[in-house]
Amino acid sequence: MHSLAERIQKQDQRALARAISMVENDDQEKLSLLSDIASLKKQSYYIGITGSPGAGKSSLVDRLVTHIREQDLTVAVIAVDPTSPFSGGALLGDRVRMHHHFTDPGVFIRSMATRGSLGGLARSTKDAIRVCDAYGFDYVIVETVGVGQSELDIMKVVDTTAVVLTPNSGDVLQIFKAGIMEIADLFIINKADLDGVGKLRGQLKDFLHIMDPDGWKAPIVETISTENKGIEKLWEKCRAHETYLTETEEGKQKRQEQLSFEVYELIREELWKDVAEFIEADEAKRQELQQMEDPYQIAEQWLSEWKRTYRG
Repeated sequence: MHSLAERIQKQDQRALARAISMVENDDQEKLSLLSDIASLKKQSYYIGITGSPGAGKSSLVDRLVTHIREQDLTVAVIAVDPTSPFSGGALLGDRVRMHHHFTDPGVFIRSMATRGSLGGLARSTKDAIRVCDAYGFDYVIVETVGVGQSELDIMKVVDTTAVVLTPNSGDVLQIFKAGIMEIADLFIINKADLDGVGKLRGQLKDFLHIMDPDGWKAPIVETISTENKGIEKLWEKCRAHETYLTETEEGKQKRQEQLSFEVYELIREELWKDVAEFIEADEAKRQELQQMEDPYQIAEQWLSEWKRTYRG
């Protein structure tokens, strides 16, 4: 077993942080480390918090973490932030947010940069979740970067997806167009002290009525995170969805779909690296990239070449 996996099994937070750095940086030992970590899975429960920028997701997560700790449960937070154009790292580091949790051994907070990934997540988010699971946290909360209409990836890596909206922001029309309405297990109307709460609640209820989903019906919770209001109700609904997934076949199916998604993602990433190396190792191809006019023809041609080379 990888030495970091052994240390994670003993709940060494330094090893946990180091392992996440390895998967973020695509270390050559990444796959062997993750394979060892997979055997240590404790079956943490994953909650995703998504929504547009400015919806108050970070303060909401902060309050939720405090509430979870009051239940004597442990929690890891993976906060996906925009990428700095200069350093390539997260623009908002974990030292900026939730500072009062840093001395709590039952809380682990990690910021991850998107590094150009769409879908509101970093490429290595799912791997970081698995590492936190192996460590033994009761809950793992993933806060997405908040990129508007590209938040759908979150549903592929968490159990409960909560969509955060604010009154008078127009968010509900955007999420309806983007399909995010269909992935929400829970709607949170944050900043519920602002005007327009009733209108937003009515819009959500109308959309939910139109959808008329089978099985779980997404509840609507109103919160004012800055005043710590509605957090207990939010936690209650998260636990209700957890119970629903535990007691129905949908929960098993969701976890199986997550694992299938991981398999395809791992294969896609490895193939992408192989193809990129195949192209970049060829000086003529690099020159052609600078002068090409038809990317479709070039892509088809080079992919065919790569297949012939690797398939023999």
